[in-house]
Amino acid sequence: MNKEERIKILIQELNRYSHEYYVLDKPSMSDKDYDEKYDELLTLEKETGIILPYSPTQRVGDRVLPEFSKYKHKAKLWSLDKAQSLEELNEWHKRNIKAVEEFNKTNENSLPELSYVITKKFDGLTLNCTYNEQGILIKSATRGTGEIGEDITLQSKTIKSLPLKIDYNSSMEIHGEAIMTKEAFEHYNNNSGIPLKNLRNGAAGALRNLNLKETAKRNLTAFFYDIGYNEGLQFKTYIEMLEFIKEKGFLMDDYIKICKSIDDIEKEIAYIRDIRFDLNYDIDGVVIAVNDIRTREMLGYTVKFPKWAIAYKFEAQEATTILMDVEWNVGRSGRVSPTAILEPVELAGVTVKRATLNNMDDIERKGVKVGARVFVRRSNDVIPEIMGVDETSLEHSEEIEPPKVCPYCGSELIITGAHYFCENTLSCKPQMVKSIVHYGSREAMNIEGFSEKTAEQLFEKLDIRALGDLYTLTKEQLLTLDKFGEKKAQNLLNAVQKSKTCELHAFIYALGIPNVGVKTSKDLVKSFKTLENIKNATFEELVNIQDIGDIVAKSICEFFHDETIIKSINDLLSLGITPLYEEKEILNKGNVFEGKTIVVTGTLKNYSRTEIKDKLEELGAKVSGSVSKKTDYVLVGEEAGSKYEKAKLLEITILSEDDFQNMI
Repeated sequence: MNKEERIKILIQELNRYSHEYYVLDKPSMSDKDYDEKYDELLTLEKETGIILPYSPTQRVGDRVLPEFSKYKHKAKLWSLDKAQSLEELNEWHKRNIKAVEEFNKTNENSLPELSYVITKKFDGLTLNCTYNEQGILIKSATRGTGEIGEDITLQSKTIKSLPLKIDYNSSMEIHGEAIMTKEAFEHYNNNSGIPLKNLRNGAAGALRNLNLKETAKRNLTAFFYDIGYNEGLQFKTYIEMLEFIKEKGFLMDDYIKICKSIDDIEKEIAYIRDIRFDLNYDIDGVVIAVNDIRTREMLGYTVKFPKWAIAYKFEAQEATTILMDVEWNVGRSGRVSPTAILEPVELAGVTVKRATLNNMDDIERKGVKVGARVFVRRSNDVIPEIMGVDETSLEHSEEIEPPKVCPYCGSELIITGAHYFCENTLSCKPQMVKSIVHYGSREAMNIEGFSEKTAEQLFEKLDIRALGDLYTLTKEQLLTLDKFGEKKAQNLLNAVQKSKTCELHAFIYALGIPNVGVKTSKDLVKSFKTLENIKNATFEELVNIQDIGDIVAKSICEFFHDETIIKSINDLLSLGITPLYEEKEILNKGNVFEGKTIVVTGTLKNYSRTEIKDKLEELGAKVSGSVSKKTDYVLVGEEAGSKYEKAKLLEITILSEDDFQNMI
């Protein structure tokens, strides 16, 4: 076998594995075997100079592109008309019935009874992928105007579930939605110096980034749902088209329903609305599309929309209001960040008065000004974010000026990248107060009764300027504080003393290392066992830990190379703080739950949420907050919600509490 033939065989095997892993969730090859074959392919490509466009080595680029080029779609990408009430939906349905009845009166080849296909409306970025006559992906583009989009072919190739070659010998364009899952979002934010604010921006920002390495870091996925242009097979129904899409290896969402009546559609809308926030990706409604293709052709199009499909939008997550002012706040790390003060506006059932403004770069890019009308978006239950500005409202607006000194302590600010920092860590009240509150929080040193108001008083009245000062407090000092009597003072002293004996991961988290949360603290302790080992860990050792990337590793190294921080840690240890680590052995090694992913929903009789999480972790299981195809079991208690429904939909094994007890 020559090298070119070997290259083709390796590409076929590796692409098949990617499909099994990322689309079917049923890998037939070990990661070790995949890595060996991938390395062999890479070597052969370098030796021969033969690099096929559908080779998996072309998925992750390490380039920065100069600009985006335009791409003219082979067929128009239509927008959808929108309904925001069931009345509007019913009117649309009645129009369709009337049109079909009128057609059937005058045509022998009558149209079938109306039926609709219901799918989720994904909240990501539309992706139009073109495959040539050999089944090779040759172009990916954004929607753009619907007729001309931007070429994002190299960016799209970082989506591991997107086939680079399919078994089809006709040119076609397929539409999908690129999305960022909650897991990918959390992983990126845990390893990024500048966290993303929501899933949609994470996906859109990745595909519209000229730095391919940054795109790859977002670990996007994409659901496919429509073929807009096709020179080959013609479909009689939408369901046939969806089956074809799945057969050709594209990732599709599991939820597809056929409805024949408006009552059925209403039930499906209610179901999707209920599970909406339990999904591991964002949706903003459902799409209702006529199933029969001939009926679609008869119904036709308006200037803007197809008449045969409509999007039912859930309650608005966006609104417009006036930006009244900008407030600058200092965080625990010393970062000085802007917060928008808004004219109150109702948004998704909540009165919104404040919104996120990330930094001055973000403000300038969006053109936001005080006095302008701004677009505000609320994603799930997080603080709203300003997405843009109504340019017609800018005439009497004012530029936003960043502060030159810290708004709290008056220290001169320094600029690092796009962010402003106050370096006065000891005397800047917000920094020290937030550091004390973080140190005493439940998942850190767990000092009970430790509120922000108490921390403020400790700073202002007792001159607490270092974490170690907490351990030198006396009852007499505490009695001078507002609302502190004998009992409250003694309880706080007892809690402070109790915190001296703590778990090592809690101590690591309490130190406030940038980009290091509770999970990363536990991962560090699990890998290095002792505080000394963590302090001395090299960058290379850190990035070898799963879920720790370059940015987090760099943060940890820099933190433990700071002489002031090392002195502060030594001071705490000299005051009697004793961080302990006890390696937990898995109960009943080899038990049925070891290595499995489990979701708990509802109220259990014998366990609190914390107790069941601890129990499952003792058994070597991974506890997840959301149900997906990768979930092995869903443990269901009383009043189980939408996670239970989704588990049934995905045919995941459901356990009652009695089942669980019997299995352990």
